[in-house]
Amino acid sequence: MKTLKINEKDNVAVMLDGENRGHKIALRDIKAGEDIIKYGYSIGHAVEDIQEGDHVHTHNIKTNLEGTLNYTFNQNLGTLKPRDTKTFMGYRRENGRVGIRNEIWIVNTVGCVNKTSEILAKEASIKYAGECDGIFNFVHPFGCSQLGSDQATTQAVLKGMVNHPNAAGVLVLGLGCENNNIPVFKEVLGEIDERRVRFMSTQDYDDEIEQGLALIGELVEYAKTFKREECDASELVVGLKCGGSDGFSGLTANPLIGRASDALISMGASTILTEVPEMFGAETILMNRCVNEEVFDKTVHLINDFKDYFTRHGQVVYENPSPGNKKGGITTLEDKSLGCVQKSGSANVADVIGIGESVKNKGLNLLTGPGNDIVAVTNLTASGCNMILFSTGRGTPVGAPVPTVKVATNTPLALRKPHWIDFNAGPIIDGADLTEEFVDYILSVASGERTNNEKHGYREISIFKDGVTL
Repeated sequence: MKTLKINEKDNVAVMLDGENRGHKIALRDIKAGEDIIKYGYSIGHAVEDIQEGDHVHTHNIKTNLEGTLNYTFNQNLGTLKPRDTKTFMGYRRENGRVGIRNEIWIVNTVGCVNKTSEILAKEASIKYAGECDGIFNFVHPFGCSQLGSDQATTQAVLKGMVNHPNAAGVLVLGLGCENNNIPVFKEVLGEIDERRVRFMSTQDYDDEIEQGLALIGELVEYAKTFKREECDASELVVGLKCGGSDGFSGLTANPLIGRASDALISMGASTILTEVPEMFGAETILMNRCVNEEVFDKTVHLINDFKDYFTRHGQVVYENPSPGNKKGGITTLEDKSLGCVQKSGSANVADVIGIGESVKNKGLNLLTGPGNDIVAVTNLTASGCNMILFSTGRGTPVGAPVPTVKVATNTPLALRKPHWIDFNAGPIIDGADLTEEFVDYILSVASGERTNNEKHGYREISIFKDGVTL
């Protein structure tokens, strides 16, 4: 049996073949109560004596995680290796931002017009075929009967989508009687370019489909004024995400994404890491890389506020990993988190942002929000990510409104699901270095190469909810 010891401090190794590939095996005898060490960090403690060679998993490990903690700022900044910048062919917008697609988006203020937006997108896609990169709608159930911060979150996500640079034009589609009606939402949006953003309340028109198609036609004409031009890689904002993780996620795909993130940041670009619950147990790695104490304090609040969210709802903070994660070899949340944060590479943490907020400080940013796949990719989109790098070991077809690059942690998945997977990180386990190949692929996607989620129409949103619905 082939095994891999990740860090010299580890007392477990990862099994690379056999029935339990991706799972852990004890490298020595471990006493009950002793910490299990993987990646050089504790992933929990043994609940019974474990013998050398034993399978180490949920039957004999328990998490060490608990509630909110006090943290000390032990800054340990890194220095990224300088590298020459690269370019891609993108769309430069009137406000200076750069998109990698030239699409028309229909953004609904309320769930009541979901079907209307679906009909409009379908009919407009036929009527204006080939005149832009596509016409898309995004359904959600919210925008009415919400109160306070819950409605504010919905508005923040929708605002981020309206302002997204991948959308050359946007039709904001409302009903007319909802809480988040168009006049209210316009106040949230602030100043907008009316050549790029059009509004329609469907209650105001006898034939809302006819009117909607006419407005989309005007947006298509505006979109046609944009042509791809050479843009510096520093213009990119890239999201970092994992889903359906397995025991290889922290060994192949996540470190590859981390190296790509470092490369992009070295070229002046920005990346965004989210999934706060999947930082629990590995948060100090990120905290120690904060550029200053202000960002450190924001990171502490990011972690502890999300733990409070769990306990406020009567849930334990370690209610993770998922059944699929466990089947793939991930045992505790610490185990999952230490693999998850590999996606952040070695860059320093430049800032912490909230849902719907855009990057203000270039570099690696942390974004609040849950690990839920569709909610997380929605939050990344709303924060302006041009594309999302999404690692997966179990496989998932889910896609964001933006190109969602699926990176397989293992070769069998890439071979079995070629219609889901865009890039195979599996060869890394045998020593391959795919960093430059992956960075070049990212830039090719930025220049127009379509990902599988785009080819097969997997474009969803799901808005985070934590409040009262009337």
